[in-house]
Amino acid sequence: MTTTEAPHTETSQENHVTGATVWLTGLPSAGKTTIAYELAGRLRAEGRPVEVLDGDEIREFLSAGLGFSREDRDTNVQRIGFVAELLASHGVTVLVPVIAPYEDSREAVRKRHTAQDTPYVEVHVATPVEVCSVRDVKGLYAKQAAGELSGLTGVDDPYDEPRNPDLRIESHTQTVQESAAQLFALLTERGLL
Repeated sequence: MTTTEAPHTETSQENHVTGATVWLTGLPSAGKTTIAYELAGRLRAEGRPVEVLDGDEIREFLSAGLGFSREDRDTNVQRIGFVAELLASHGVTVLVPVIAPYEDSREAVRKRHTAQDTPYVEVHVATPVEVCSVRDVKGLYAKQAAGELSGLTGVDDPYDEPRNPDLRIESHTQTVQESAAQLFALLTERGLL
């Protein structure tokens, strides 16, 4: 009588895909979303599972009805953090270009990831407000200057700069490709790609 070994069920390290949440925080028009989509394109081209949780899209669908009070901003960040952790725990590299202006709110997201043993990387896209206001991708700085908008992060609403981000990108001093490559290098170095 011959016996056969039970199939090996443990996933080998080579076949295991590590997911991670990469949170890109920074002022409006800092370049967060542009960098995220640049990196996402590179990762997709390599066949890696990747999702971009764009703050504007999340507000339209997942956080519809929320305003911009501190409480609503915190709720928005926690919802995004929950979805990001869920995806990352299933092997997806999740790029989150979301302002998340308050340090305690970002820290709560990091703690959720730590509790679930899911990798989390905080990236500060450290573009000065003077540069952001010139870029003014969505016209927010112009509206604020004209008195048509209040509560603009980094102008008349607080932005807690990350004190110890995993990476600080000076997007105003390099190309989008260089910024994405800098982030790619960090993720590779940490074994997340």
